Amino acid sequence: MWMGTGNRYKRRRALTPSGLPSVIHSSLTTTTINKQRQTYARRPDIMRFDLLALSAFAPLVAAHGAVTSYIIGGTTYPGYEGFSPASSPKTIQFQWPNYDPTMTVSDAKMRCNGGTSAQLSATVQAGSNVTAIWKQWTHEQGPVQVWMFKCPGAFGSSCKGDGKGWFKIDEMGMWGGKLNSANWGTALIVKNLKWSSEIPRNLAPGNYLIRHELLALHQANTPQFYAECAQIVVQGSGSAVPPSDYLYSIPTYAPQNDPGVTVDIYSSKATTYTPPGGRVWSGFQF
Repeated sequence: MWMGTGNRYKRRRALTPSGLPSVIHSSLTTTTINKQRQTYARRPDIMRFDLLALSAFAPLVAAHGAVTSYIIGGTTYPGYEGFSPASSPKTIQFQWPNYDPTMTVSDAKMRCNGGTSAQLSATVQAGSNVTAIWKQWTHEQGPVQVWMFKCPGAFGSSCKGDGKGWFKIDEMGMWGGKLNSANWGTALIVKNLKWSSEIPRNLAPGNYLIRHELLALHQANTPQFYAECAQIVVQGSGSAVPPSDYLYSIPTYAPQNDPGVTVDIYSSKATTYTPPGGRVWSGFQF
């Protein structure tokens, strides 16, 4: 069982057939463990309390989420899941280590949740959809953003998303009401656990990274970013590329004090919201 403690996780083993924890904590001595077991034997109410306390952490773990697969051209491409070993099957997705959120815009983990490369890629026709799938998500307040990055060449070490080359192709912020309402893009993720975005119809073909980002705003002035990346090959006859004023670097696509990043949705009286990171580029060219 994976238990959350702040932004870290510790693995706790299952109870023994006698109902007693087989391992209380790896740093405890055998004597201490035996004393704890004796206490549980004398006071089962204490064990019940401990189990209830532990169960209270379960929603914290379940609340986090990440993209775990994609649907592209009618084909489902598996991604990773939290705590995947390095020997996991090859996928189109950058391998990410865990479900922990990124808390600052300048954190390197902001780009692809700590992932730096993938072994496979998926082909997508310009003008068609890429659908990202989440296994779990519970935060209703926050925007959804989808970004792309054109690789200078082949996938691999030369295509990690470095530099000012990220452009936004899709977003959904808030569409009415107050900031603490459920009228948000991430509320649609809670409901559907998927998000479909159209690749710009006249986008120039080539190798690209696609990045799905959820920004959870449910904790006042404490933004939580969840982003994953995958490798796609765009095909088509288009020639459009985004203008320079639509290009951003990730991390640091916005300052930490940007009103779309650091916000108290409970005390604010605002009825509008602008996601961080500039405008969506729909594929136009001059």
